Amino acid sequence: MSKFGELIETRIPVLLDFYAEYDDASKEMHPVLRDVAAALGDKARVIKIDVDKNKELAEALRVKGLPTLMIYKNGEMKWRQSGEQDANTLIGLVNEYV
Repeated sequence: MSKFGELIETRIPVLLDFYAEYDDASKEMHPVLRDVAAALGDKARVIKIDVDKNKELAEALRVKGLPTLMIYKNGEMKWRQSGEQDANTLIGLVNEYV
C-alpha cells in the first residue's frame, strides 16, 4: 500500500482506473484511457490498477463496480465514479485539477 501513497502524493493529478481483464466495460475503457493520457501529456498521469492483482487496495478503497475511476491530487481524492466515461469528460475533469 505504500507504493499507492507514492503514486497519489503528487502535485499533478493522477487518474486511476480500477479494472479487471474479464470485465467488458473495463476493456472498453482501455482505448479511452489511452486517448486521455495522450491528450493530457505530462500535465497528469493515468494509471491502470488490476483489481485481481491489487485486492487489498481495491478493498481498502471500497471498489465495487468496474471500471471505477478516481482522480487524486496531493494525496487527496478529488473525484470518483464507477462506470464507463468518455475521453472528453475525463480530460475535462482532470484539467480542473491541473
